[in-house]
Amino acid sequence: MSAADLASFVQRLPKTETHLHLEGALPLELARRLDPVFFEKPPAYWSPDYRFTDFAQFQDQFDRYFFHWFKTPENYHESCKRVFADLVAQNVPYVEASFHLGTATVIDVPFREIAKAICAAVPPGLEFRLFLGMFRDHYAGEFVSILDEAITWDEVSGVDLHGFERPEFQPWSRDVWARVRSLGKVTKAHAGEFSPASDVRRAVEFLGVTRVQHGLGAINDPDTIQLLRERDVTLDMTPISNVKLLAVSSMCEHPIKRFLDAGVRCTISTDDPMLFGNRLTDDYVALGTEGGLDRATLVKIARNGFEVADLPASEKQRHFAMLDAIAAELD
Repeated sequence: MSAADLASFVQRLPKTETHLHLEGALPLELARRLDPVFFEKPPAYWSPDYRFTDFAQFQDQFDRYFFHWFKTPENYHESCKRVFADLVAQNVPYVEASFHLGTATVIDVPFREIAKAICAAVPPGLEFRLFLGMFRDHYAGEFVSILDEAITWDEVSGVDLHGFERPEFQPWSRDVWARVRSLGKVTKAHAGEFSPASDVRRAVEFLGVTRVQHGLGAINDPDTIQLLRERDVTLDMTPISNVKLLAVSSMCEHPIKRFLDAGVRCTISTDDPMLFGNRLTDDYVALGTEGGLDRATLVKIARNGFEVADLPASEKQRHFAMLDAIAAELD
């Protein structure tokens, strides 16, 4: 099957986006307002063969450009409205995305206005869950009171630790994560993108999460694989991001199939599409062409997203039925 034919097949699949950073999803046309010269054409890192030298180079783009956009509720709203519309166009009816706690210090309005602006951008027919993302050392100074309040907001469905996987998870995160779950909300953590299996294990055992963002480092440790199965942990993976950040050497070396074969639930998402030049369909197609996944496996991955989605059972069943019908065509 050609890439174009596979893209048409993937388009038919109802899909979820469960690992998306809203600041890293800034549309190119809005980036051009920040720097018309640099962004006159798509940046070099959109090229399929581009590789970031390290995480610091990747983070530099946020500091140099993107965070300068996300300083007002209106700017968040404008960006998110475009991002959500594009996801709907890709047949994505369910999205989980995070916004960054660090922006609280650079805005001139109450931080909750950002959450409200993001949620107001959600179009009809799209189910959206907003997560508050933060670095592993963010619970200090003025962030303490902001975070303690934000986890109670109706707009916030959960929390996520993201960014570079250093330092190790701190005691505060275990306490806050337990408090978030006591509110009936979801906790996630980035682990195992560049760090070893021990970091993934600590995310599960220390933080108590059942949603790990990335989790790549667990693949070579059978005990951690067993833990992921026993705790029913889902790995929200981002294949193109993983390759461009050199977390894996190539798409054909991506471990998602090995995780799936080992009985670990995995989903596919885009991570920071402005940095990688990808749409969700591109990640599916890359795994189906370069990664060697067959169409039945891609259907299974799409189904996995709805299995962990915060949706009523009846809504999940509707999506399962659509995917089952497509899977039946493959027999």
